[in-house]
Amino acid sequence: MSLNLDDKKAVVAEVSAQVASAQTIVVAEYRGVKVSDLTVLRKKARESGVYLRVLKNTLVRRAVAETSFAGLAEHMVGPLIYSVSTDPVAAAKVLNDFAKTNDKLVMKAGSYAGKVLDTAGVQALASIPSREVLLSKLLGVMQAPVSGFAGALAALAKQREEAAAPAAEAVAA
Repeated sequence: MSLNLDDKKAVVAEVSAQVASAQTIVVAEYRGVKVSDLTVLRKKARESGVYLRVLKNTLVRRAVAETSFAGLAEHMVGPLIYSVSTDPVAAAKVLNDFAKTNDKLVMKAGSYAGKVLDTAGVQALASIPSREVLLSKLLGVMQAPVSGFAGALAALAKQREEAAAPAAEAVAA
């Protein structure tokens, strides 16, 4: 079913709004993927906060024109599913994780920080831990010296108490 002009304008406007706030766009060819598998993929994308949609390539080319994602237009050929996210790694991670379990989904390209990524680049981006994981690791590293210092103070206090106990007994006697 083809779209009329108003529908096409609405799709371009919707995609443009997503692209305006996006940090990453990843495209993959979905030829041969079962509808039930795509439903699972869409659910995972929603849970990760990723905009995932099958779109007409010409409409997406119009939406990304004159943005930092314009270089991705040359890779927009064939039946593609578009993954767009404000999180730098979420779009790549959702499609890459799905592609590991479903060989019919073929990663094509991506774009991050104004740079077009090939398949290997998208996979490398997907292997980066999420922002939350990185922040928790950073917090753990920052807390390690503090907790070590607190432990050393507790040991020193215990040592002084033990040293003071025999002296107090000698005075009492």
